[in-house]
This record gives sequence, C-alpha cells and structure tokens, in this order.
Amino acid sequence: MTDKHPIVPVEQIEKTIFFLRGLKVMLSPHLAELYNIETRVLVQAVKRNLERFPEDFMFQLTREEFESLKSQIVISSWGGARRARPYAFTEQGVAMLSSVLRSKRAVQVNIEIMRAFVRLRQMLDAHKDLRRKLAALEKKYDDQFKIVFEAIAELMTPPEKPRKKIGFEVKEKPGGYRKKATRKKAEG
Repeated sequence: MTDKHPIVPVEQIEKTIFFLRGLKVMLSPHLAELYNIETRVLVQAVKRNLERFPEDFMFQLTREEFESLKSQIVISSWGGARRARPYAFTEQGVAMLSSVLRSKRAVQVNIEIMRAFVRLRQMLDAHKDLRRKLAALEKKYDDQFKIVFEAIAELMTPPEKPRKKIGFEVKEKPGGYRKKATRKKAEG
C-alpha cells in the first residue's frame, strides 16, 4: 500500500484513539473492526499470547471507565449489560498485535495505526511548543503591555454624563414677588 491510498483512512483511526489513565489507547472492539475480525477473535489471540502484553501494553477497562466511555461514544453494539469490558491497547500493545495477528491486513492496518500515533504525538508536541512560546511572550511583554491595556480600559469606560435636574425651578422677579413655578421640560 502507498501513503496515498491507505487501507484505513487516518481520520478513522484517529477517532478511535482515546486518553485513558494518562495514556493514548485504542480499544479492542475498534481494533477488531479495523482488522476486519470479530472482537472475540482478537481477544482470544491476545489471551493465547499474554506474555507479550504486559500492563503497559494492554489493560482491561474498569466498570467505571467502560460506563464513562459508553456514555461518550455512541456505539449501539455496546448496549448489552452482559458485554465484557473491552481491552485498551497502548501504542506498544498495538505494535505487538501485528506479531499475534499475522494476516496481511493486520500488518497493513498496524502501519497506518503507527502513523496515526506519530501524527497525534507531533500535534501534541506542536501545541506544547506553542503554549510555551505564548507564556514566554506574556512574561516578556507583561509590564510593557500593562500600560497599554490600562489605557484601553480607560478609553472603553464611558464618560460620566451630567445629571438632569428633577423637580421645579423657581425664578424670582426683581421687585420681590415670585413668578409661578414652572416645570422644566425633560431633555432627551
């Protein structure tokens, strides 16, 4: 297979990579679907070769993790109450699967999965680098821009309007008597 025509689209693979227990993992039902085999066949192959799958390569989800994932992922086939909890495979566990599942498709799919993990790692590293650069810029220009931000805030504050007078205004005429009180019209 060439890079232009992968056996499984990278986007499809990326949608099945989750973060569990601080690790990037893929679940046994998704892997079985990608390999075009039944989940039970995948799990049987793994169980026959358990020595190849230490806990940092593969683990079974807890009930809480499974319930949480079921609520987040809309997959109708996960509905049954008696369904076994899926296994989660780390990048190394997925790589080990190619030695257990020896079909041509399994090898090709694993190549695409490894590329997806690499791409995901590169994206995460790029975000970390960007975050670090922004923090450095904030520190460097914090004092200089503080004055600018204060000036902008002052410009954005609306000026106080003079208050309108409420009530009656009494004007006295020269000579001692008062003119009738008049109501001042409200300006508006």
